[in-house]
Amino acid sequence: MNRRSKMVHMHVSAWVMVTLGLAGAGCVASPPPETPARTPARPQPTTAAPFTSAGVIEASDGTAVFHDVRFADGRVLDEVRIHYATAGTPRRDDRGRIVNAVLMLHWTGSSSDVLQGRAFADALYAPGKPLDLARHYLVFIDALGHGRSSKPSDGMRARFPSYGYEDIVGLQHRTVTEALGLDHLHAIVGLSMGGMNAWQWAVRYPNFMDAIIPIVALPARISGRNLIWRRFVALHIRKDPTWADGNYTSPPRGWTEAFPIFRMMLDGVPHLHETVPDRDAADAFVRDASAQAARMDANDILYALEASRDYDPSPALERIRARVFALNFADDEFNPVALGILESSMRRVSRGKYVIQPGTSASFGHFTQAHPELWAPRMSAFLAELEGDTP
Repeated sequence: MNRRSKMVHMHVSAWVMVTLGLAGAGCVASPPPETPARTPARPQPTTAAPFTSAGVIEASDGTAVFHDVRFADGRVLDEVRIHYATAGTPRRDDRGRIVNAVLMLHWTGSSSDVLQGRAFADALYAPGKPLDLARHYLVFIDALGHGRSSKPSDGMRARFPSYGYEDIVGLQHRTVTEALGLDHLHAIVGLSMGGMNAWQWAVRYPNFMDAIIPIVALPARISGRNLIWRRFVALHIRKDPTWADGNYTSPPRGWTEAFPIFRMMLDGVPHLHETVPDRDAADAFVRDASAQAARMDANDILYALEASRDYDPSPALERIRARVFALNFADDEFNPVALGILESSMRRVSRGKYVIQPGTSASFGHFTQAHPELWAPRMSAFLAELEGDTP
């Protein structure tokens, strides 16, 4: 299947130019008595969390270009680009409106390409899967500061506006409405940062979507362990002399040395206990994580982490009109289930459901989000109910 279709060029308005394309357990036999049993190979630690990935589905790319954009910090940029892609089969009602559009929102430090990668294609978009491309019209957006959308590493570096999540969501909305011409979404699926953005959509544009599916995202301000982790990484970048006020010539040591903590917090305690059993494995984890950090841009990560400062949908949860299916994981260290935040918040959502999925040594904590094969059945059940396939 071709990765990309041809792009079509068109102008939408003076304010927006668009380049458009429009478990089951297995059985292991014991060795014969005369053969000494061998010690199983120890799982190798890896930091191969998919912050980047190659898309494998057939999709059309586009870029919305907005002019004179004012940010929450008061700065104005002459031009802001928001990259997006569409895939699947649009279905229209009698008035010609697309009624099956699903907005897909990615996590911090990633891009929409990850959500178009092999793992998501196989678990979510294949025939018979929850977001079967024959039944849904998927819209993928690179959040401001990420992917092929405008971001610090494009050239402005630390002169880039200090954007917040409200800026991200506002530009997502403009892309959906002005660039794609959609006035309604069937659903929004968001993961981590994308899940927080989904909560913001639901309170900011309460009649715009039928449902939101926030995954590993709480509808409450960032605090506690999650906030300390973000501040730790941000301060390590900013206080490193090699950061040079954002004008570094090689990855700042503060960033590469902080990233192992970043990665450790993403994983689950049972999984790390299983895969990092000794000092050699721990050293390998740190070494691999530092190497991964060196391939990422510190300014982009810094801005993305600090953007969460204006996130807090909790005062407005009663405004939500969409159906909500919130999915969290019990081994997620960012959103500890012991705090009971999801349970108490969901009591204020009139049409909400939630699931806290148990963690195991085979799950990945917060980053179970990047393994949709582990949670796709739960999404499938919710979408079937939403779309009337079950009572």
